[in-house]
Amino acid sequence: MSTKRKTVSELRSQRWFSGPGAVGPHKHRRIKQAGYSTEDFKDKPVIGILSTWSDFQTCHSHFPERIEDIKRGIWQAGGFPAVIPVQSVSESFLRPTSMLYRNLLAMEAEEAIRAHPVDGVVLLGGCDKTGPGLVMGAASANVPAIFVPAGAMLKGRWRQHTLGTGSSTWAAEADFRAGKINQREWTQMAEASVRSTGTCNTMGTASTMATLIDVLGLSLPSASTIPAVDAEHGRMASLAGRRIVEMVWEDLKPSDIVTPAALNNAVVADMAISGSTNSLIHLIAMARRFSHDLSLDSFSAASELVPVICNLMPAGKYLMEDLHFAGGLMAVLDVIRDKLDLSCMTVNGKTLGDNMKGATVFDADVIRSLDNPVYASGAIVVLKGSLAPRGAVLKRSAADPELLDHVGPAVVFGNYHDMMERIDDPNLQVTADSVLVLQEAGPIGAPGMPEWGMLPIPKKLLEQGVRDMVRISDGRMSGTSYGTCVLHACPESHVGGPLALVRDGDLIRLDAASRQLDLLVDEAEMSRRRSAWTAPPAHYVRGYGAMYSEHVLQADEGCDFDYLARGGVNPEPEIH
Repeated sequence: MSTKRKTVSELRSQRWFSGPGAVGPHKHRRIKQAGYSTEDFKDKPVIGILSTWSDFQTCHSHFPERIEDIKRGIWQAGGFPAVIPVQSVSESFLRPTSMLYRNLLAMEAEEAIRAHPVDGVVLLGGCDKTGPGLVMGAASANVPAIFVPAGAMLKGRWRQHTLGTGSSTWAAEADFRAGKINQREWTQMAEASVRSTGTCNTMGTASTMATLIDVLGLSLPSASTIPAVDAEHGRMASLAGRRIVEMVWEDLKPSDIVTPAALNNAVVADMAISGSTNSLIHLIAMARRFSHDLSLDSFSAASELVPVICNLMPAGKYLMEDLHFAGGLMAVLDVIRDKLDLSCMTVNGKTLGDNMKGATVFDADVIRSLDNPVYASGAIVVLKGSLAPRGAVLKRSAADPELLDHVGPAVVFGNYHDMMERIDDPNLQVTADSVLVLQEAGPIGAPGMPEWGMLPIPKKLLEQGVRDMVRISDGRMSGTSYGTCVLHACPESHVGGPLALVRDGDLIRLDAASRQLDLLVDEAEMSRRRSAWTAPPAHYVRGYGAMYSEHVLQADEGCDFDYLARGGVNPEPEIH
């Protein structure tokens, strides 16, 4: 971090507002067109507020109010706020999958920062892909930035039950399909699970990424656990607005904060919170934007360092609201402090260790001690073997322990449509010992790597009481999901990965303890299958979809675009 404070003449925005010749006067009169006076913006840092709000982004319905909170803080600190709308990337409504558009948001965020007269930015996001996308763009632009997370929605309540978004509704859907609850009860429960605006209140992908961005030091301490509709959330947003102005004068940039040590802290914390499997893809992509190496091996090494201490759904029983009032993120990190680098700088100008001072656990069942963990070792394991030579991911803390060492015959679905047509067929040849395999769900094949990895249990098995079985795909699953689901098998089937060569009846061995995932088919037969395999046709022939399919990297490389997954900053724009 620079110890020298910037002067007004060094502000990036001055290239626009104090440009030579007619440039400066042109920008002055155009900003006055919006009703601002010279005194509103003269000699002040210009702060962009990158907002992912839209009417389809219901997790962000409170953002218009939060924007005003942020603006208030910016004005108070002597800055000039300017809202820049960017892709909302709604998890609930964007199709074919929001993951297809994370990179588009990252590109738009980077270019919006570079192409506008901003000295610093507030990144306003929270729904699954918005946090990673905004951080990826800010990393590449590398101007002072602070992330304001959306916050989780309130806890769901139905009759005597506490409901977690996603996790509870997945279970209820299985009960409905099995005939244990009726349509009316299923509808009531589903609606009761979403009581307010805000992101999913389980430790799904949204909460995981907000938490890990907080661990990286890009948010105000423990901002990630504040409920979306709590008055504290508005105060946090206003404080972030004040702080970003000071960060501009200090020239405190994302590259000063996100170091290899900070990334390692995030990986370790990911295990302790039992984070979403999607976090591996996003953290790797974010790290590469900062020119830092992060691989699946980094997560594999961290997996045994620290147990799961956050007792949150889907691996536990509580929700984000409970975590906040149990002490918040800083209390969680204080429990695992010996595994962290406490010297890492954060956006408030203090180190992680400084921010943790005074952290207290107020509910020892929500935030467990190291000697009373929810799960004895890291939540996520990385598997390798003949079925996934470059790796696959399993959230063992959300799996049936009896299935973590399993050999069973494959039941193969060629794609999502094939699966949905046959999964409830009473004549489907499947038993509880079978291994369900879904092909064509990877980054290119689907495309966009949809959350199809939590393959539904066949109806005839649900009716027999089966609630989990081994499922394997090259796709993702929602962070709110649970079950023995092996995900991100790499290379994906669409490019000829081993998953494409699995046939009905093939024996598959999962050995989580040994980190092995193997297809028990001899090499002569595999060679024959490889020779007969032909690549499926391209899904898109034009537009963004075609660009995505031609340039997206595999899951073990973060699914960024090959031409974006590199360090360096593009030149500043010419100002005319």
